[in-house]
Amino acid sequence: MITRRNFLRDAGALTLSGLVLPTLTKADYLFAVAPKYPIGIQLFTLFQAMNEDPKGTLEKVAAAGYNEIESAFNTRGGYYGYSAKDFRKLVSDLGMTWRAHHAGGAPFRPRPAATPPAGAAAPAAPARPAMDFSKMPPMLNLRDNYQQLIDEAGEGGLSYLVCSSTPVGTIDDINKSIEVFQKTGEAAKKAGVGFAYHNHATEFDPVEGGKTPYELILSQTDKELVKMELDLAWATKAGKDPVALFKEQPGRFPLWHIKDIKDDNKTITEVGNGKVDFKKAFSAAKTAGLKYFFVEQDMAPQGIESITTSITNLKKILA
Repeated sequence: MITRRNFLRDAGALTLSGLVLPTLTKADYLFAVAPKYPIGIQLFTLFQAMNEDPKGTLEKVAAAGYNEIESAFNTRGGYYGYSAKDFRKLVSDLGMTWRAHHAGGAPFRPRPAATPPAGAAAPAAPARPAMDFSKMPPMLNLRDNYQQLIDEAGEGGLSYLVCSSTPVGTIDDINKSIEVFQKTGEAAKKAGVGFAYHNHATEFDPVEGGKTPYELILSQTDKELVKMELDLAWATKAGKDPVALFKEQPGRFPLWHIKDIKDDNKTITEVGNGKVDFKKAFSAAKTAGLKYFFVEQDMAPQGIESITTSITNLKKILA
């Protein structure tokens, strides 16, 4: 299974607007039952397509009904080959809003593909063409480039800069990441940009001392400076109840990843085709402090077909 964390490592009910009363006009009724939040998409879902044809892919994203964009790692450099200002205009011209961007917490160091043992069967053909990372422009990271990333977030008119992944395997890793998060959050606030951390399942694995990285990050960072982008599928995989997390830290989860996972606890799938209880999560949106959410299916194998299935199912879930 390909996830953002593994990829980077190995590559080297939505709240409604109140009760509808019989005296409401038709226009009032339509307003009352409209979703409170527009539907966004995390572009890592369309990783290959965005690297090959950013503009054409975004046109298809808009046509599928998505309203907001969260950008991510790409092989073109910058924001899919654009400056922050130009990417903002591209998205805006298509009737969408560029809302957030993912950046790594530490430098990205691609690893060469593993060589199979002598005599081993040849691996199955990859589902996607291999990437040549040797030609990829340097990737910015929060540890070394947080101020530049914040400045570009401001140029792009972003609401949030998000740490997509960071080392959390040891206490030392976690402490260094917390230091990066604090200084990034402080600088982001000065620039009028929010900062958040996106989880995977491993943040819920205990480390030295029995605490989890998630607990340590929440308890040792300023809740006003470091918010969380809860990935509902990874939290579910880790055996966590998103609503319980919201209640423990109310208001600290302004961003969500609307991702689904099958019963095998391994296979990421289209929204509505797995086991994540989205209705329950959205029932606690106010407690969470939800502002924006983004559909994500890590490097979706069916591309536009997958994101169309996800938005269709999500609208049914939220109806």
